[in-house]
Parts: sequence; structure tokens; C-alpha cells
Amino acid sequence: MTTQEVADKLVSICRSGDWTKAQKELYAENAVSIEPEATPAFDKETKGLAAIIEKGKKFDSMVQTMHSIAMSAPIVAPNSFACILDMDVTMKEGGRMNMKELCVYQVKDGKIVQEQFYM
Repeated sequence: MTTQEVADKLVSICRSGDWTKAQKELYAENAVSIEPEATPAFDKETKGLAAIIEKGKKFDSMVQTMHSIAMSAPIVAPNSFACILDMDVTMKEGGRMNMKELCVYQVKDGKIVQEQFYM
């Protein structure tokens, strides 16, 4: 897949909130996920597809209600792309909040090898 095809497919799947499907279909086995900073819930860096999938499941388990989810169209370069993810969620601890972040992805050989989030 081209970077554009990966980007379009990721956006389509993520708009439904199915992180696991996107990760299984589009991520490399050695992919890396980078958060803005370490938190009690998540390390700054998560390495490997299995660990990234578990991270997504952990996030889902922390959500009480997903009120809405939106993802912008991707801005695509030859080996990377970026989108804005906007979620209105009620967390089990912490209440309702709007989570808006810039998501930047690097692609190699038709697979996502790195994701990095900026708030």
C-alpha cells in the first residue's frame, strides 16, 4: 500500500473507534507508539504491535462513554501523514473531556512503523 492508501484506510477505521482493527491491519510488528509524556496509565513509548494493541485496549477500558469521535482527512507526505483526532469522552475517572490531538504516522513498506501524538 502507498502512504496515501495507508492514511485513508487508517482514518476510515479510526472514525469508528476500532483501534485494534486499524493496528492489526496497518501496523508493522515492530511499530512504536509515542505519547507526549509518560503518565500513570501509559509509558511515553510503547514498542511492538502486541504492546500497542494492549495500550489501545487499556485506553478503551478507561472510557465510560464515547460521545463522539472525529478524525480529519490526512495530510500526506511520501513516507508520513498527519491527522487531527477529536474525541468527546467521559472517562471512568476524570469525567467528561474533549481530547484533541495531532497524530503523526511514519510509513515504511506499506505499514505504519511509528505513531506519535501531540496535544
